[in-house]
Amino acid sequence: MTNVVTGFADKQAEPDRHPLRRHFLPSQDDLLSSLSRLAIATIAAGLLFISPAAGQQQAVDLELFLAIDVSGSVDEEEPRLQRAGYVSAFLDEEVQQVITGGMLGRIAVTYTEWAGSQFVRQIVDWTLIEKPEDAAAFAAQLSASSPGWGTWTSISNIIDTAIPSFENNGFSGSRMVIDVSGDGPNNDGRMIVSSRDIAVNKGMTINGLPIINGRPGPYGSAQMANLDDYYEDCVIGGIGAFIVVANGFEDFGRAIRRKLVLEIAGLEPEEPSRRRVNSYIRGQSDCLIGERILEQRRRDREFDN
Repeated sequence: MTNVVTGFADKQAEPDRHPLRRHFLPSQDDLLSSLSRLAIATIAAGLLFISPAAGQQQAVDLELFLAIDVSGSVDEEEPRLQRAGYVSAFLDEEVQQVITGGMLGRIAVTYTEWAGSQFVRQIVDWTLIEKPEDAAAFAAQLSASSPGWGTWTSISNIIDTAIPSFENNGFSGSRMVIDVSGDGPNNDGRMIVSSRDIAVNKGMTINGLPIINGRPGPYGSAQMANLDDYYEDCVIGGIGAFIVVANGFEDFGRAIRRKLVLEIAGLEPEEPSRRRVNSYIRGQSDCLIGERILEQRRRDREFDN
């Protein structure tokens, strides 16, 4: 009779002439069992090794980096108005409906204040918002601290700060948007166009919210004329990039609500002049105007002294 498992003919077992072999050499069954356990352990270890990488990224409709200007071109009241505008926006029913109405129904958001190249302050880390209660909790975190205030204006630095944060935030969105609000041009750090183009080449979109207030800065300097054109030509870029203008800080709440609705829904303003379909087509603005103005002020001070 043939043994189905081994394929060898059955025969009467012979006495073991080497009794010590039982203690030092494993049987065929023991060997197969050990190999099976080793294979299972190896596979399990491999799964444990690759599972964290596969599970770290949570899919969302949008990854949104909110970058808020608290530089020397604004006074101490204006950062508070901006913060209040965002708190109101995330409590707004329309904004909450747009968040939950996406394909996945959730977004990831972080809120960071910035000024010069030496001032970046994250107020709220990357946060998942998928229901109105999450949006309200995000607004509560914004209300929990006072706004900061710094010197100089480095839009390029806040873009450089935003770029790597998308890579390690634990989320994977179909769109990555850097939302920059401010009331002046870049005048510190490297050239704004260099930072903008790096972000665009990495698949990110930069939108802008220039604040046109006509008020002099804390040091008596006049606001730059045509700041909206500067933002269009030098700051924003990427697929579907656009700006929404706030006519003064008192108008900031309305402007940010409109901008958030457009960004989250993946829409663009109806006004052709407020969106840039092709990020490589640029206007006539001087993208170094902030640096030139600052240098001229320094020369004027030296002359006066």
